[in-house]
Amino acid sequence: MKFIADLHMHSKYSRATSKNMVLEEIDRVAGEKGISVIGTGDCTHPKWFKELSEKLEQAESGLFRLKKKYKRATLWGTPADTRFIISGEISSIYSRGGKVRRVHNIILLPSLESAKRLNVVLGKRGNIVSDGRPILGIDSEELAKIIFDIEPTAMIIPAHLWTPWFGVLGSASGFDSLEECYGAYADRIIAVETGLSSDPAMNWRLSNLDSVAMISNSDSHSPQKIGREATMFDAELSYNGIREAIKNSSPVALSSPRVRACPRLDRGRGSTTNRITATLEFFPEEGKYFHDGHRSCGMSMTPKETKKNKGMCPVCGKPVTVGVLNRVDALADKKGGTTKKGNLHTQKDRVPFYSVIQLDELIAAVLHVGVKTKKVQTAYEQLLKGCGTELDILMNKPEHELLAHADERIAHGIMNMRAGKVAIVPGYDGEYGKIKVTD
Repeated sequence: MKFIADLHMHSKYSRATSKNMVLEEIDRVAGEKGISVIGTGDCTHPKWFKELSEKLEQAESGLFRLKKKYKRATLWGTPADTRFIISGEISSIYSRGGKVRRVHNIILLPSLESAKRLNVVLGKRGNIVSDGRPILGIDSEELAKIIFDIEPTAMIIPAHLWTPWFGVLGSASGFDSLEECYGAYADRIIAVETGLSSDPAMNWRLSNLDSVAMISNSDSHSPQKIGREATMFDAELSYNGIREAIKNSSPVALSSPRVRACPRLDRGRGSTTNRITATLEFFPEEGKYFHDGHRSCGMSMTPKETKKNKGMCPVCGKPVTVGVLNRVDALADKKGGTTKKGNLHTQKDRVPFYSVIQLDELIAAVLHVGVKTKKVQTAYEQLLKGCGTELDILMNKPEHELLAHADERIAHGIMNMRAGKVAIVPGYDGEYGKIKVTD
């Protein structure tokens, strides 16, 4: 079965998160976006866990649905048919090797019972009540042991891999490899999250990432951001189907005779090969940490400029925040490069990826208005009511159909995005990049 998943997000109980991040709204918006499977987020928070237990019911194995009485109508007047997978994120802050480490890890679990057992253990080790993404002084290797001892089929996925302050390979507080971070459990890490400031091609430059799959998620703190990055699957709709698809989609797995010889799920009855078929990515320059720089000084720098200035900000003379591009360059042992057709990027024995812009941001850019204006919201809703889900509009709908339900500038903007015609001022040190479609 083909479906799109967004496995990382947060509830209203996380800091700096919209009060609208409730199950009813997540379910509705996921349906409008075109997301079939979505992470619950924050499964370690007692109040959110209580809501999950009360409002969700078992669907397919390891997946859940919102109970009918909590459903809200979508723009089309019917409820969504979203599936939920039990997920959370833990912020580990600890000392290792004479350095303070800050690592965010996504957790995926097959049952509420597994989450309940995990919460009991974590609750004895720190405060899991004050934040939906708890901050715990647990080493990542020890955290992996705790989780896998409780649930052997759990998935631990390093979040936003390259973020300077909280990515496992981040420049400010991370490690130089997954092996260094997770030790004896490194071989049980089956995927990493690319994050907004990197795309898979950047990650393919590291040989020691060949054993893990690349997945993409929104890390959403508000309903509007759901699906801004996502992962496309061709798999059994179940927890195990998703897990197997991820395991089958690393470069090592994709180059193996076993996986190569298996037919695709949609090419014949009886096939059991689960795979990731593509990821949907930010243009990485649009992410908040692509370039080096100093936000307080308004200074954005390329790796070459940072090297020339010996890592110092030319405005204030203090060290700059080293961004993702620079950090990838420092650890890479292979050359980059993909075959590009429009916004689709491919490379042999790699899962392809698409570079996309969220629909409301694209509308705002071509109309030259703010993204939260009524003009954008009206155009957005009109497109969805006429053409279907947001991701289908961005990826698939023909231009003549778009023109029937949208301003000509919007339709042409979508087509230009698909052609890869964009101009970007890169983001840096916590500032998003500025992107626009071009002719």
